[in-house]
Amino acid sequence: MTLWLRYSHQGRTGFGTLDDDHVAVHDGSMLDAPRPTGQRLPLAAVQLLTPCEPRQMVGLWNNYGQLAEKMGYARPEAPLWFLKSPSSFNPSGAPIPAPRVDVGKVVYEGELGVVIGRRTAGVSEAEAAAHIFGYTCVNDVTAIDLLQADPSFPQWARAKGLDGFGCFGPVISTTPPPPDAEVVVALNGRERQRYPIADMLIPPARLVSLLSRELTLLPGDVIACGTSLGVLPMRPGTTVTVTIAGIGTLANVYAPADAAAPAA
Repeated sequence: MTLWLRYSHQGRTGFGTLDDDHVAVHDGSMLDAPRPTGQRLPLAAVQLLTPCEPRQMVGLWNNYGQLAEKMGYARPEAPLWFLKSPSSFNPSGAPIPAPRVDVGKVVYEGELGVVIGRRTAGVSEAEAAAHIFGYTCVNDVTAIDLLQADPSFPQWARAKGLDGFGCFGPVISTTPPPPDAEVVVALNGRERQRYPIADMLIPPARLVSLLSRELTLLPGDVIACGTSLGVLPMRPGTTVTVTIAGIGTLANVYAPADAAAPAA
């Protein structure tokens, strides 16, 4: 298993692999034949950035069986998807800025993220696995009251795309999570979500294939695979963690509106 990350160190950005409590620095392109430099940096000495630089984050709705059953949703034949704005992308450790205007309740949604490794358009499910670079943790933050605030127009892009609302990281694992892996979300250390990834209705390879028939996925793009039961509002000052075995823990604080802007 290889864990990739991006970082800032002494005013410069870089990338490498996680090696215990150090970063093994690489150069070139993370997604295309990266080369080790031999340099090692203490993890404590760097600031984590988003582990890749997506052009887009594709989010999924109604993609877990337990949630669909409880809510009475039909199981979708095709992905029910939306896009999160690039200004929402937010690394582990950065604050989630509270919206500058009143949007009502803001909720967390812990999810598995799939990172695309190469240009992907119209691929079969059998081909899709070769187009997946790895897996990460996602917090698909949502201004839930905005979704249906106007009865004439469901506001998915607005509710999901506010600044800092697309948290992902801290690393990308090139190995899929184990079959029994769970997504675990805690607020200030108190567990609020725990659900099995195996309950996913449209699993990663099929997701990549079906999505690639409708939009071209580019290297670094992230697919947030949807969430399950246990979504609740956050209060300013709350630390939200999303943990997936084999990947690690994404951690962000839902901060007051005047908090510093998230790093790129």
